[in-house]
Amino acid sequence: MGPILNAVLAMGGIGLVLSVVLGAASKVFYVYVDPKVVAVDECLPGANCGGCGYAGCSDCAVAMVAGKAPPNACKAGGDDVTDAVAAVLGVSAEAAERDIINIFCKGTLSAAERKYNYKGVLDCRAAVLLSGGDKSCMYGCLGLGTCVANCPFGALTMGEDGLPVVNENLCTGCGTCVDICPRHIPTLIKESQKVATLCSSHDGGKIVKAICDVGCQGCGKCKKACPEKAIIVEKFLAIVDGEKCTGCGDCFEDCPTGIIQSLVAA
Repeated sequence: MGPILNAVLAMGGIGLVLSVVLGAASKVFYVYVDPKVVAVDECLPGANCGGCGYAGCSDCAVAMVAGKAPPNACKAGGDDVTDAVAAVLGVSAEAAERDIINIFCKGTLSAAERKYNYKGVLDCRAAVLLSGGDKSCMYGCLGLGTCVANCPFGALTMGEDGLPVVNENLCTGCGTCVDICPRHIPTLIKESQKVATLCSSHDGGKIVKAICDVGCQGCGKCKKACPEKAIIVEKFLAIVDGEKCTGCGDCFEDCPTGIIQSLVAA
């Protein structure tokens, strides 16, 4: 019994010493967590999508409590989260205008020319490494669905025409698809924007005519037609200023490819 008792006492002594050491360490290395940060963090959706500009929801909560981020910084949460965060912080907050994704390319399988038949990894980031991708337009959507696969909210699907389709009811405007697309075809715009040129090409008109039936040719006809001076042409691409545009539609009639379009549901 002597050796057994000694072993039990030794183990008990070790356990006692370790518990004292751990207890002391917990005091020495204790990191205070503001209860308000915890409360704000609990209001956030926990998606850690990065749409707020922070590494995750916890970092965003810290910034909100510190006053470095507004109560409406969470794009994924919407008005309900903004109201909940504002209540915790004891402030009033206006809901920020919602950002949504739109696909700035209309070069479908039938409208855009292809350089070759791509048979590689079904990832746009991989495809673009092979001579810039199979699409003749170096600015166009490659249609392999990398944005779809990486959308944390399931707001994107691939259409039969080879382009992503956005479900606006599910899109939170987090921007994950914008960052992961090698050509940044998904683009964040304000929900209130009425008109946009759904093209990303900066090629000249002759090149666009040769490779895409629906690309912006940079002709400037839409710019001349706009009564509000809401359109500029920059590097052969017509760009609509959403704040100036009234959605009158004068530009639609003069666009030779119909790529400048209304974003307002009929």
